[in-house]
Amino acid sequence: MHAVVRWVSVADSTSPYSSHRLAEARSLAMHAVIARKISREPALLQIPHRNLDRWHAKWAHAPPRWYYEWRELLALPWAEIAARITEPSEEGARLRQSTPFAGVLDDAERARIYDAFRA
Repeated sequence: MHAVVRWVSVADSTSPYSSHRLAEARSLAMHAVIARKISREPALLQIPHRNLDRWHAKWAHAPPRWYYEWRELLALPWAEIAARITEPSEEGARLRQSTPFAGVLDDAERARIYDAFRA
């Protein structure tokens, strides 16, 4: 596996993509930027770990299934995590729907991605 590090979009107002596919593409692009950013600044990997700790405190009595999945995934080497979060597959899309990487991107980075993926 390898990490996807960029998304090349085609500006076309007659795009056949549904809002769901657009959201998936935007999420993939966001995670590609996250992967590149953490690769440059490994200390940022603390953010998803802190998010997992918050989730555990919130759902201590019955954490959702994806909490355990992310806990296992975040124990892997960074290259494998990056490849998984940028995987352009159904599995990758499913993982990105419950991402613990909130907070890695700043407001400007998120805004650029949202602007690039407007319907």
